[in-house]
Amino acid sequence: MNIQTRPDPLARARELGTEIAASADEIERTRRIPVALLGRLHDSRLFRMLLPRSVGGDETEPAIYVAALEELARYDASIGWNTFVANSSALIAAFLEPGANHAIFADPRSLVAWGPPNASRASAVEGGYRVTGKWDFASGCRQASWMGAHCHVLEADGSLRLNRLGKPTVRTLLFPVSEATLIDTWRTIGLRGTASDSYSVNDLFVSEAFSTTREDPTLRRERGLLYAFTMAGLYAAGVAGVAFGIARAMLSEFIVLASRKAPRGLARLADNAVVQADVARAEARLGSARAYLIETLDTIYARADDVAPIDIDDRARVRLACTNAIQGAAEVADFAYKAAGVDAIFPGSPFERRFRDMHTLSQQIQARGAHFEAVGQIMLGVPPETFL
Repeated sequence: MNIQTRPDPLARARELGTEIAASADEIERTRRIPVALLGRLHDSRLFRMLLPRSVGGDETEPAIYVAALEELARYDASIGWNTFVANSSALIAAFLEPGANHAIFADPRSLVAWGPPNASRASAVEGGYRVTGKWDFASGCRQASWMGAHCHVLEADGSLRLNRLGKPTVRTLLFPVSEATLIDTWRTIGLRGTASDSYSVNDLFVSEAFSTTREDPTLRRERGLLYAFTMAGLYAAGVAGVAFGIARAMLSEFIVLASRKAPRGLARLADNAVVQADVARAEARLGSARAYLIETLDTIYARADDVAPIDIDDRARVRLACTNAIQGAAEVADFAYKAAGVDAIFPGSPFERRFRDMHTLSQQIQARGAHFEAVGQIMLGVPPETFL
């Protein structure tokens, strides 16, 4: 069975592992995915795991999706990250009308990229919107065929459009990448291969059909258990999958190092009781965080409704498991880096790039400790001040 037809995303990700690892230096140096590898990723359908079947996607279960991202990130974190971002953006298809979905996703190699919302505003006009603005952190924009812009909407009378909760709505406008100006700004310490550059548009018209809002899960058009999860929840799960892959790779590399490294006349690291205990604790931390997230996703998926979104308690459970996962993975990565000693500090070591990648990932909003506060408020019956 070839890679295009194999049903298991984890198997497809594993099959690409050797090629991804061999390309890691080039990805880091050029801040781009090599053309041949990008083609293989498209052929694998790993960019379409969360896309609805109605538009040629696979609607992969969340736990399997996380496992596939974890496998990719073991070989290169930027590949894992760009795959998760492409899938997260594809979730917008659950909110679009069929005609727009066909225009965007009929090409099996079509990808959508965007940056997070900012202060940009789109003006409502007859038949759609006009927008001028600049956005940052558009991971995967160098491979994208379509771009998105998240904006508040300015009505003709000058007022801001409100959602059903009485707050300014955030509208997502979609347009071909050729309509945007991509700006090379992504020069960071880690995740360099994601090419999370900036982009701008000037007085661009976007028709109503190519716009929607992702903030209200009750507005989805697509049936299916996967789309009962919020986009924010599946986004956080994707970050966790990438974090697991980086941490697993670093812990595995340290175990290999410890079996041969003997610091200055001492016994091997593997024979040191403190190191033995620390490795076991790291394995427990990573394994328990992963098991908690997978169990949470599987349990909620099993009882999800085909139409209604998951409730606030389940959203909180997803958020808690994801935040715990990301922070746990970062802790294990830190252990492996520090325990490796000077072997970890040189470019090209199994630790240095992954350490930078992990600490770029951990600066992302999905890892912030404030999520624990929001979840705790829900658990204690206190209306949360903020919650995605």
